[in-house]
Amino acid sequence: MKDKLSVMMLSWEFPPRVIGGISPHIYFLSKHLAKQDVKVYVVTCDFPGAPAHEVIDGVEVYRIDSYKNPSPDFATWVYLMNMNMQKETAVLTRKIADKIDVFHAHDWLVANAGIGLKHVFRRPLLVTMHSTEMGRRDGLHTTTEKMIHETEAWLTYEAWKVICCSDYMISHVKYAFGLPSDKLVMVPNGVNIHCYDGDGDLKDFRSKFALPEEKIVLFVGRLVYEKGIHVLINAVPKILSKVDAKFIIVGSGYMKEQLLNIVRSMGLEHKVLFEGFMDEATLLKLQKCADVSVVPSLFEPFGIVALEAMAAQSPVVASDTGGLSEIIEHDVTGVKVYPNNPDSLAWGIAKVLLDENYAKSIKDNAYKRVQEKYDWEKIARQTKGIYEGVLGEYSKSFWA
Repeated sequence: MKDKLSVMMLSWEFPPRVIGGISPHIYFLSKHLAKQDVKVYVVTCDFPGAPAHEVIDGVEVYRIDSYKNPSPDFATWVYLMNMNMQKETAVLTRKIADKIDVFHAHDWLVANAGIGLKHVFRRPLLVTMHSTEMGRRDGLHTTTEKMIHETEAWLTYEAWKVICCSDYMISHVKYAFGLPSDKLVMVPNGVNIHCYDGDGDLKDFRSKFALPEEKIVLFVGRLVYEKGIHVLINAVPKILSKVDAKFIIVGSGYMKEQLLNIVRSMGLEHKVLFEGFMDEATLLKLQKCADVSVVPSLFEPFGIVALEAMAAQSPVVASDTGGLSEIIEHDVTGVKVYPNNPDSLAWGIAKVLLDENYAKSIKDNAYKRVQEKYDWEKIARQTKGIYEGVLGEYSKSFWA
């Protein structure tokens, strides 16, 4: 084995391209792996204004042509993008001085490229499954959903190890794809608590979103069914009957118009603000200002938004489901409520907003928990150990 590990990560998103949680995950993981003397290359899709090649804190980032010709649908575009990613990554792999030890793919969106590179270069492939189509859609209902599921199954079959971000996802992936236990390994997601340092007095900033007497209830996430945003909207009148609040919704998605119509029908446009996409600096400040951060997901492999709120020292109310159940300890680091239940969600939010001592207790405990368990340096060390273990097995195999 070489003195220095060399890893090629594949992802369809990486900053400044941010679609969901995969982008920040790879950004922080790769940087902390580089600090631990792992040579990391990230191959991702191009993005307007972003350089085709740059080095970020020791991580070499290559942005490839993501296929810009018209495609009949998203799934077709993904497969054509993978053809370009595999071709350009193969050229890159042959050019670089260090031989790649491991390919590390993130989710089904780069499955074809990852599997192809594994066989071309005969190097082990690892995959991190951030989510599954079966979980996102609560079953498989359309041809496209079944195709994505089969792609995920193929990817996990081809992988040497499958990394999941929670024990819940370990059991879910094992069931969904019939994988053996020794192929699965749990490494939690992380959060950079130092992002929330500084900023001083945020009184003027807060006044842009709410009146001094209004509590801020914050939702950050995609406006899609599995994130449970409709549950929060339906809970709004119940919460307002107990406490004066302003509901700030950050994110976009296919449910936005439907949700806006519900809010209009309630006559609560002045209480529920849809902010859409928000730049990172503004979002960080808003998370620090929030009197409560709400994560009402129906399906949640991990729950990075909950971790970010904990790091921002905002009290968290979250559904007792999936990875959220593992992050939140009820009445200690947050409040757990029944999934898909507006009454339960309203109860949890009101409990935090009406009891300042309780809110302070859970947010202080949550901040300590984040520092102890969800530090990126520890997570990178764990991931490096997985790479080394796989390479040890690989060196003894017929593939080597």
